[in-house]
Amino acid sequence: MTIIAGTKTYPPTVKVGKTEKKKYEEMWEREEYRAFSPGEVAAMDFLQHAKPLKDSTCIDFGCGTGRGGLMISLFGQMIVTLVDFASNALDEDVKNATITQPHRISWVEADLSKEIPVQASYGYCTDVMEHIPPEQVDAVLQNIFRSANHVYFQISCEKDHCGALIGEHLHLTVQPYEWWLKKLQEHGAIIHWSAQDDEGRGCRFYASSWAPFEEIEYEGKVNTATEQVLKNIRHNAESKKWLEMQPHEVQDTPIMVLCGGPSLNDYEEEIRELRSQGMPMITCNGTYNWAIERGMIPSLQLILDARPFNKRFLRPLVDTCKYFIASQCDPELFEGMPEDRTYLWHCTGSDEAKELLNDLYKIWYAVPGGSTVTLRGLCLLRMLGFHKIHMYGFDSCYRDGDHHAYKQSENEYKAKRVIPVSVGGRVFQCDPWMLCQAQEWMQMVGAFGDEIDLDVKGDGLIAHIIKTGAELSALDEVDED
Repeated sequence: MTIIAGTKTYPPTVKVGKTEKKKYEEMWEREEYRAFSPGEVAAMDFLQHAKPLKDSTCIDFGCGTGRGGLMISLFGQMIVTLVDFASNALDEDVKNATITQPHRISWVEADLSKEIPVQASYGYCTDVMEHIPPEQVDAVLQNIFRSANHVYFQISCEKDHCGALIGEHLHLTVQPYEWWLKKLQEHGAIIHWSAQDDEGRGCRFYASSWAPFEEIEYEGKVNTATEQVLKNIRHNAESKKWLEMQPHEVQDTPIMVLCGGPSLNDYEEEIRELRSQGMPMITCNGTYNWAIERGMIPSLQLILDARPFNKRFLRPLVDTCKYFIASQCDPELFEGMPEDRTYLWHCTGSDEAKELLNDLYKIWYAVPGGSTVTLRGLCLLRMLGFHKIHMYGFDSCYRDGDHHAYKQSENEYKAKRVIPVSVGGRVFQCDPWMLCQAQEWMQMVGAFGDEIDLDVKGDGLIAHIIKTGAELSALDEVDED
């Protein structure tokens, strides 16, 4: 899905402090300094990890010579905005490109420690963060993530040598990989991929900002007291028995995700055929049993809910399935689980949980998202590298009075709270949690729509939202023509 941002009027370029700006204006007059461009070297690595669609927008934060941004524009077919506070930084040929091809590559003078007057789907930030004064690092990261959803960072972890040309130190924040990882996560960034260079001289990250979810994360845990959630997390983490979920590189293997909506039953034969062809099957909660009862073995089972009764969604165990159980789940769920195929993943929604996980782990990865296992599962699967996802039973509405494709007694009491929801000329009957899931899903699409290719099957509320949105976009294009 491609999300097209609306037009926005930006404030005038912010005036910047003279000291740092003057330092770099002086450096860019030195041929020795502009001889090597880290952004140029890392451009193909960024494109490999981001895999942007043609004409996606990108900001080159602290672009320097601009050679990196130019490569991204040419080889990635992206629309690039170069941002720096030194007006003399650009190479002459890059400056000419901004004049002759302003629709593909443009220049904005701005200080990253101030509000950045442009926005884009992607960000590119190489050999920049180590130059930021320590007291401004948080402000710069905040501004970067406000301006771009998905950002590639390349950061030096050692002292500079070029600053001696003008009697200055250029690398003002020299920190190791672990420090930068924690700093990015403090700003709500989800690390899709990271790497340390040889001997710890530098590090790289491809991360997304999930700030829009902060207000809704806790809704997924209102059915279990915070104290119990914290107790569960500590017990499960300190057991040291379980594998930890780790982000993986992007991979093009298509997968299917089975959700519990009524339309799941409509696609049983299609699901069976795809599974027989080898497509990985990811199940959530009760769809695990739904698949096994029909002779299909899941590849991966996801559990999020912290209540003990969810243990039934883990039986019977099957030899080839991997089990991803949230650390907030009741310890009873982990009893008898295979240690070589059971993974902990961390879904935080309170400051107390984040603080506890920081105490328990040197490095851990938070999985963001909405209030249901499906929404969190999509983010987790993207962190595992999957972006081509076929979804079955992702309805988020009732059909003929049924809320699931199978019996699930925990939801029966909610039937009295049905709300009619009108979308694109159709009226859907929804429980409040279903409506909440649909709203959160739309927020997620706005945050990481460029990162995932979803094929939602069926005629439920979610599929109809997608269909209606596509029709409205087509009408807008006709009107513009």
